[in-house]
Amino acid sequence: MHITDDDTLLFIGDSITDAGRDRADATSLGTGYVSEIARTLRDRAAGSAGPRIVNRGISGHRVYDLEPRWTADVIDQNPTVVTVKIGINDTWRRYDQGLVSSITEFRTCLDRLLAVTAQQLSARLVVITPFLLPVEPGQEAWFEDLGPRTDAVLRAAADNGAQVVRADLVLPRAARNRPAAELAEDGVHPTPLGHRLIADAWLSTVHASSPDPVR
Repeated sequence: MHITDDDTLLFIGDSITDAGRDRADATSLGTGYVSEIARTLRDRAAGSAGPRIVNRGISGHRVYDLEPRWTADVIDQNPTVVTVKIGINDTWRRYDQGLVSSITEFRTCLDRLLAVTAQQLSARLVVITPFLLPVEPGQEAWFEDLGPRTDAVLRAAADNGAQVVRADLVLPRAARNRPAAELAEDGVHPTPLGHRLIADAWLSTVHASSPDPVR
């Protein structure tokens, strides 16, 4: 299914979606994968404005932080495509602050958000999996938490008919041919190239006419 000029694309999540957007400006998209998707769709719009795109990422947020703002930031925007990118902070806080996020509760919360969106909107649902490219000491240990959390994201997506963008596969695959820090300097936050890879993966999954992602 192609994205059209009549669509409203809403992206919500943590800092990877936020990407430095100006929260005082409702039209600000930041400098990450959301802006890359917007630029590509505008370039392909053949003179039209292209779809409306809304960025509601907030740096540092975990899945539980999304729920209190879901009505205002998602439902009230009446989007036709909703993309959720969440999970890495739920893992990260375990290792830097000792703040444990139950995998079961995490999945239940994400499932609830996707389900209420499906009930209240006729929107397509898209989930981007969390990812990690270990470059810092100790980050390899994070997979003990992140692996099951990624599985929980995949199960919640399947239960709610959401398309899945496998950032957890795309970025590690790209890291086979270059240093991981070229894709995410701290292992978590993408570089411009990392964001472009996520954007290409989203376009290939959601926008059927898009080319294969850059390798």
